[in-house]
Amino acid sequence: MDNPIDPNKLPKHIAIIMDGNGRWAKKQGKFRAFGHEKGAQSVRDIVEACAELNILNLTLYAFSTENWNRPKLEVRALMKLLVHALKKEVITLNKNNIRLNAIGNLDALPPNAKKELIEVIRQTKENDRMTLTLALSYGSREEIVKTIKEISLKVKNNLISPSDIDESLINNHLYTRDLPDVDLLIRTSGEQRISNFLLWQIAYAELHFTETLWPDYTKEHLITAILDYQNRERRFGKTSEQLNS
Repeated sequence: MDNPIDPNKLPKHIAIIMDGNGRWAKKQGKFRAFGHEKGAQSVRDIVEACAELNILNLTLYAFSTENWNRPKLEVRALMKLLVHALKKEVITLNKNNIRLNAIGNLDALPPNAKKELIEVIRQTKENDRMTLTLALSYGSREEIVKTIKEISLKVKNNLISPSDIDESLINNHLYTRDLPDVDLLIRTSGEQRISNFLLWQIAYAELHFTETLWPDYTKEHLITAILDYQNRERRFGKTSEQLNS
């Protein structure tokens, strides 16, 4: 597939809800873990595709706070896959000049998974071509509650006053404080909901839903989503006439 993308209208931040690994495995007559393993290959392909397309920020919803409620065997398999993937991909990340970042309640991760994650973040911290953020043990409501508590404590201790609270202050207390707002949110597998993902950060994001299951998601699907984004008029509350004047 040719790349007809306008390089001057690229989204600065793409976020993806990678959905459909379990259903993909079921269609193959396999266990859900097999779908997650195949989905990990899609992660590698899409990360490299985003780097090639000069996307500056990519955030992947890898494991939500609600995912801890899944069967223990599946959770263990996911955590094992995470550690394996991090060890395997650090060379690829450095080769492509990609910095790894992570958001979420990382203290909830198994010690070996958290240790490997922090190590790969350390090894890639100087890379500046693209930032890949993994949302792990992440839930947007938990993030907002954490932010409110932190700001409330500062008010209580007279470090700030209530009048200091604005969007900028809130942004600076979120997990994503170093990232721009999301421009394009993609969800695979046909589901059309946000599932507690980056609720504050997607306030003006363009939403793109696809029936494709995540293990089948390719660079061509990504290009289709970006073209869809580029064909939309982003008004941010203004009228078309105001934008064109």
